[in-house]
Amino acid sequence: MSSLTFARNGNFLGLLAANTILGAAMPMLIILGGLAGLMLAPSTALATLPASLQTLAGLFAAAPFSLLMGRRGRKAGFALGVAAAMAGALLGVWAMISGSFILLCIAHLFLGAALACFQFFRFAAAEVVSPEWQPVAISLMLTSGLVAAFGGPQVFIMAKDALAPVPLAGAYGAIAVISLIGLLPLAFVRMAKPIAPAKQSFGKRLASLSVLRRGPVRKAVAIGAVSQGIMVFLMIPTPLAMVGCGFSEATSGDVIRWHVVAMFAPSFFTGFLIKRYGTQRIAIGGLVLLILSALVALSGLSGAHFYASLILLGLGWNFGFIGATNMLANVVSEAEKPVVQGANDTVIALASTICAFAAGAIVAGYGWTVLAVVALIILVIALGAVLMPARQAV
Repeated sequence: MSSLTFARNGNFLGLLAANTILGAAMPMLIILGGLAGLMLAPSTALATLPASLQTLAGLFAAAPFSLLMGRRGRKAGFALGVAAAMAGALLGVWAMISGSFILLCIAHLFLGAALACFQFFRFAAAEVVSPEWQPVAISLMLTSGLVAAFGGPQVFIMAKDALAPVPLAGAYGAIAVISLIGLLPLAFVRMAKPIAPAKQSFGKRLASLSVLRRGPVRKAVAIGAVSQGIMVFLMIPTPLAMVGCGFSEATSGDVIRWHVVAMFAPSFFTGFLIKRYGTQRIAIGGLVLLILSALVALSGLSGAHFYASLILLGLGWNFGFIGATNMLANVVSEAEKPVVQGANDTVIALASTICAFAAGAIVAGYGWTVLAVVALIILVIALGAVLMPARQAV
C-alpha cells in the first residue's frame, strides 16, 4: 500500500473521525472525575472514587467487548460502547441534579466501560491497512487524543454551566451529545465480517488463553500494562497533589492539559519511528521515559517539576503503549485476536485499576514523593524483566 493509498483509505479515515469525536470525552472525564467527586463525596478521601471506579469498569468490560467484536464485528461493539457512554453521561447529569454520590459512581462505571470499548479503535485501525502500515495506522489513530486534549477541556468550559444553577451537569450532558455525534462516521466504515468461531466449551476457551504464554505476547502485554498503569498512577492524583502544594486548580488543569498533549502529539511520528527503528526499541524507550518522569517527580515539588514530570509521563506512555500495541498485532493470528486482545486490555485495565486505587491512598497517606518512589521501583523492575529475555536470546 503506497502512502497515497493509505491517505485515501476511507475506512481508516472513518475510524479516525469517530475516535477523534468520541475521544473528546476522555480529558473531560479526567476533570469531572475529581471535581464532581469532590463536590458530592461524603468525605475528601472518597473524592477520587468515581475516577477509580471508571478505571475498574474497564477491567470487566474489555474482554466482553473484544469477544463481542469477534462475533458481531467492530461496528456493533463500538455502537454498544457509545450506548454505554450516553447512559453514563445521562446518569452523570442526574447525579449532579440530585446530588447523589452513588449515582455519580454508577455513571462513571458506564463511562469507564465505554472508554474501554473505544480502546479497540487502535486494533481496528490496524485491520483496515496493509501489514507494513499497521504501526503508522495505530499511531495516527492515537493522534485523535491530541484533538481531545484541546477540544475536550474547551467543551467542558463551555458546557459545565449549561444547566445552571447545577454545577458540572452540563458537561455530562455534553458527553452524551458528543457520543451521539461520534456514531455518524462509523456509518460509512466498511470492515470485513468476523469469522464465525466454532462453538467451544468453557474449558476450551480457557485453554485458548495459552497463547499468552508465548514470550512475544507476554512482553507486549507487560509493556502495555506497565505503561498504562504508571501513567494512571502518576496522573490521577496530580491535581490533588498540586492543590495540596499550594497551586491553583487552573494551574493543575494546565499541567493535565500538557500531559495529554504529550500523550498524543508524538503519535504523528511514533509509527514512522517504529518502522525505522523497530517496535521493541521504541517500546523500551517508552519505559525509559517513564523512569525519567518518576525521577523528575521525585526531585522536587515546584511547578516546573510537575510540568516536566507529567510531560515525560505522556511521552513515555505514547512510546510504550503504541509500541506494545504494534508488538501484539504482529504476533497473533486473526483467530487469536478476540481472545488475546480482550485478555490484553483486561490486564491493562487491571493494572490501571490497581494503580488508580493505590495512587489515591498513597498520596493521601504518604504524599507525592512516596508515590514517585513507588512508581520508580515498579518501572525499574519492569524494565529489567523486559530486557532479560532479550539478553538471554543474544
